[in-house]
Amino acid sequence: MTAPLTPRDNQPPEEPRNPEAAPAADHGGLGGPELARELREGALIALLVAVTGVLLGLLWNWLAPHVPLIADTRNVYLKNTEGEESIGADGTFLLLAFAFGVLTTAAVFLFRRRGGIPLVVALVVGGLLGATLGWLTGMWLGPTPDVAEHAKQVGPGVAFDGPLRLQAKGALLAWPIGAMLTQLVLSALFGPPDPEPEVPYWLQGQQEQQGQQEQQPEVPQWLRENHEQRPPSEG
Repeated sequence: MTAPLTPRDNQPPEEPRNPEAAPAADHGGLGGPELARELREGALIALLVAVTGVLLGLLWNWLAPHVPLIADTRNVYLKNTEGEESIGADGTFLLLAFAFGVLTTAAVFLFRRRGGIPLVVALVVGGLLGATLGWLTGMWLGPTPDVAEHAKQVGPGVAFDGPLRLQAKGALLAWPIGAMLTQLVLSALFGPPDPEPEVPYWLQGQQEQQGQQEQQPEVPQWLRENHEQRPPSEG
């Protein structure tokens, strides 16, 4: 008969080989109801953020400078060849999209004081969709893109507004960037602190032993030597 094998000192016991027998409730599984709820909330947030892109398109069409054009009997020309209206339209969209990213993220954080990967992904995806929707809405509400037909309608020598266009497509990323920066700042300032990681059960006994050893007072060296040299008392 052989003695049962015992784990060595300061060595964690072996994990159970049967995964079904191991407790899984303490790990908060990734496929639990909490993650499903966060995914549903993230999808709803992304949809609501994207819908606000219609307001972005309205403001862009209202605030952006339009490019004045003029036509003769054959061609269409810029009325002001040194004008910066096209650059101003891109800059207006960039600032508005960034502001929408900040405002929508602040509103979401006000009603939902916790973060998470699903929320960040929802803000980024919703911001990108909202910026795209605002770009398309602004162009649809602006002057017709058919410049030749518009020139025929107004007649030669009459100035008219050119179509509203976004020359720098990278401005569509202003909304997601503003959303990520705002979420990072608000989470760092007002978000709940991260929970401390739980200590594994096989390390709790070692920490208790270390705590007991630290609580025991240390005997000075000179007192220990005097105690060892002192002869035993006669009873």
